[in-house]
Amino acid sequence: MCGIVGILGNHEVAPQLVEALKRLEYRGYDSAGIATVDDTGTLDRRRAVGKLVNLSDRLVHEPLTGRAGIGHTRWATHGAATEGNAHPHRFGPVAVVHNGIIENFRDLRAELAEAGIEAQTETDTETVALLTGHHMAQGMTPVEAARATLARLHGAFALAFIFDGQGDLMIVARKGSPLAIGHGTGEMFVGSDAIALAPFTDKITYLEDGDHAILTRAGAEIYDANGNRANRDMARIDVGATAIDKGGYRHFMAKEIAQQPAVLGDVLSHYVKGDRIVLPDAVDFTSVDRVILVGCGTAHLAGHVAKYWFEQIAGLPCDIDIASEFRYREPPLSDRSFAIFVSQSGETADTLAALHYAQDKVAKTLGVVNVGTSAIARESDIALPTLAGIEVCVASSKAFTCQLAVLAVLALKAAADRGRLDDAALAAHLNDLRAIPGLLNQALAVADDCRALADWLAEAQDVLYLGRGALYPVALEGALKLKELSYIHAEGYASGELKHGPIALIDRNVPVVVLAPRDALFEKTVSNMQEVMARHGQVLLISDADGVTEAGEGVRAAITMPAGGGAFAAILYAVPMQYLAYYTAVAKGTDVDQPRNLAKSVTVE
Repeated sequence: MCGIVGILGNHEVAPQLVEALKRLEYRGYDSAGIATVDDTGTLDRRRAVGKLVNLSDRLVHEPLTGRAGIGHTRWATHGAATEGNAHPHRFGPVAVVHNGIIENFRDLRAELAEAGIEAQTETDTETVALLTGHHMAQGMTPVEAARATLARLHGAFALAFIFDGQGDLMIVARKGSPLAIGHGTGEMFVGSDAIALAPFTDKITYLEDGDHAILTRAGAEIYDANGNRANRDMARIDVGATAIDKGGYRHFMAKEIAQQPAVLGDVLSHYVKGDRIVLPDAVDFTSVDRVILVGCGTAHLAGHVAKYWFEQIAGLPCDIDIASEFRYREPPLSDRSFAIFVSQSGETADTLAALHYAQDKVAKTLGVVNVGTSAIARESDIALPTLAGIEVCVASSKAFTCQLAVLAVLALKAAADRGRLDDAALAAHLNDLRAIPGLLNQALAVADDCRALADWLAEAQDVLYLGRGALYPVALEGALKLKELSYIHAEGYASGELKHGPIALIDRNVPVVVLAPRDALFEKTVSNMQEVMARHGQVLLISDADGVTEAGEGVRAAITMPAGGGAFAAILYAVPMQYLAYYTAVAKGTDVDQPRNLAKSVTVE
């Protein structure tokens, strides 16, 4: 969630640290800070609450010099978003930045208090600095002190340490939270994400879980969880693929919504060749008797849509689980099951923990991820990239539809493997799927209709979303998007559930968004819509032209979608969900790309 950067460089690092942190803004944060060691060996730091521009302003008036430093964007967990709680934390000769949660910090804090060392902040991270400084005061070297501290920590963390008087030393460690090392010429870099390091180097080493590393400008010595020297592969990243710009759009979200036809085309080109599905040989559903789909937030809802495809097309029973509940529910797992873990970042802590729970209990684990070097990609038996490209806006759009496309391909592969589809039926479904990018391009035309409705929705206190079949989880996604971006309370329901409680909320002040393509469930959905209208509910109908013609009388407004997509039409209906949330947020003046309290990559439980 938090962003970490570190540089042992040949130039002044303060401006470089701030620029690198800007590339991690998409992760979500509420304060920021940097610490440097100057050429005299003096360690100092600057911190500020709010956006990075506040830190930049402070650095203008209180500059920091030095060619070695660490930086951090904090998403508050322990302690409010204040300057005192902002990172880097310092105690004596050491400064630390941290992503994750130190679960035993209270015990460590009490132990330190007995030694006369009192905490000054509310954070768990300060304890890391206090303990390391305490070890140094007892005569340990910086490396010894950092190692002694790491040995005492319980929880998940990515850490970077720098030290007073040590302008050519940085110690970094990873347990549960991602951390990458960048290699330059006489320079070394560290970051939560390779995106942050792209301006400096294309040579990246990803630390494994439990690793720590000693960095100097000459290179990195990496040690595994047992303290043994470890060789980790160096990868080259595509620097061009990490470019972050809005491409002329007002917000990253607008750009990413508009990219969906292109990236969906990339996904289908990658996984479908003619009438043939191209997947690793290990993706074989012949003997599989159940699929388990696990994710968080939007990724969980992508799995919810796919449940309909696996069951209806492949005839394969399918469980969906919220990752944060999965392992604690302790579900019985079968060695004839496939467990599919969906995550944009591939580092989502709850989803990674769920993967660990399922390993060795199921036939195969599959990671559906957007970052091929992520922990979930590396630790799954099979990693399937979603090929969405960098998604900067915290609220997911193109990552969601790319996840759906990969899951649709998997469902079709399952159907073919299990003999549920002959060659002609498979070809027909693949034709429907290949039509989706073109239909998505047509669907982008609803932007103007959604913009025209934004002022109406922006005035609402509550909004309901209704859908049936695979459109039910799309309704859930629409409600989630509106909550995330505009801070309006919204709920999604299966249309048939309306009369079992939610109908009590209906009055003339509650907008009700109804997703109703002209399909086999259309008449039932329209019947539920009429129940809303009979109680003065204000209906926004989203359907194709035939559906709007047949059921549009009496609704407050209608959005006409392109017809087509067959079993996969639900993918198209993500677009109006995204645009309604986007334009409502714009109308309300909220921060579209970085909504309050949210983080893009949730790497703590």
